[in-house]
Amino acid sequence: GIIAVDPTSPFSGGALLGDRIRMQNHAVDHGVFIRSMGTRGSLGGLSHTTGEVIKAMDAFGFEWVIIETVGVGQAEIDIMHVADTTVVVLTPGAGDAIQTIKAGIMEIADIFVVNKCDLPGAARVAAEVEIMLDMQAGRLDWRPPVVTTSTLSDRGTADLLTAIDQHRRYLVQGGLFTRRRQTRAKDETLSLVNHRWQQLVQKKITTPGPVNDLLSAVLSRGMDPYTAAARIFSFLTAGGENH
Repeated sequence: GIIAVDPTSPFSGGALLGDRIRMQNHAVDHGVFIRSMGTRGSLGGLSHTTGEVIKAMDAFGFEWVIIETVGVGQAEIDIMHVADTTVVVLTPGAGDAIQTIKAGIMEIADIFVVNKCDLPGAARVAAEVEIMLDMQAGRLDWRPPVVTTSTLSDRGTADLLTAIDQHRRYLVQGGLFTRRRQTRAKDETLSLVNHRWQQLVQKKITTPGPVNDLLSAVLSRGMDPYTAAARIFSFLTAGGENH
């Protein structure tokens, strides 16, 4: 099963779903199902309902579920909360690999892949990632392997599958697999609570009432945002959502 997530336009509300276009040749392969999704306002690199789609694919018996995100940075790291193994794909010519530290990628990657390894600069990117991993060697229980691949020549695909299998064995043998699944269930529940909370606040600011009155006070500079936020929170948690 493949879940391909694309960013949603803040203007039209639509998504290009370009990954689905690229994978048209595989859409009819036996045992392959591709589900394209738009982020629809979610800021973590996935859709709000990606977790539910993963569960559905698991229930249908898919042995592998591959999730392609919109990309990762300092905020788009929700993938680490839903995937057993997070593979970060880098390409030569996309900028200095050292910038990945600033983007927070080092913390979420279980495996690094340098794709398009047949292009100039690929070896340098792989070497830079290895150097950064060496700098963190004392803090890593699992050192992410760096795999070079090329989709044109199918080079490195077997090495990538081996690395994924080795990481899974590492998780299972150390008891991390079960703990990660438990943490994931907790995070999913809290995420749903947060989503419902955002929906509640959004509903209140679009209808007349105390919340809108407090916002109006901020707009007229009769109240500072911190005081207004505290009063809105008190109103909602005191049962104001039922009034």
